[in-house]
Amino acid sequence: MDIEVPLRDLGAVDARALIETVLGLDAESWKAQEYRQNAYEVHKQTRSLVLVFCSGWPELQVTREPAWDTLKEVAVPLMHGILAEHYPPGGTIIRAMAAKLLAGGVITPHRDSHPSFVNSHRIHIPITTNPGVRFMINGRPYRFEVGHAYEINNQLNHSVMNSGAEDRVTFIFDYLPPGGAAGHEAPTAH
Repeated sequence: MDIEVPLRDLGAVDARALIETVLGLDAESWKAQEYRQNAYEVHKQTRSLVLVFCSGWPELQVTREPAWDTLKEVAVPLMHGILAEHYPPGGTIIRAMAAKLLAGGVITPHRDSHPSFVNSHRIHIPITTNPGVRFMINGRPYRFEVGHAYEINNQLNHSVMNSGAEDRVTFIFDYLPPGGAAGHEAPTAH
């Protein structure tokens, strides 16, 4: 969504339970759903733990994915707390996942053009980072701090480079506000 600025710091969040759970998962957990890295060239060097995902437009179908059972207890309350504090009620979370950018990996510059991205808020909650991570929005670098949540303007060109020796992990979710699907009612929240 075009939020009229490149990035909004939504402030401090208590993500400790989510962080501990995500970092406690084994390598096999990250292979349960490989759709993103296989379908989108820009995500080839990533891995995902997907809780919910959507398809279609303007009629959206939001489905629970393989990481739902593993992460719902720690992720859903955190997402709902951020939404209650910063966004209008009555919409739905249409995507939610932990995304890992491998050490040495790059997500090349792109903008999220599907209508579901244009109409939803994209929120990032860092799980890990390192000094070699550069998140660029419109050619300008931004640093994300663990313990904060951020909304990015996904309508601007953005990219991520991880030149560090460790993987970078962030939790990402998309919130479609009420009436966000081209004036249609949003699907029921999960």
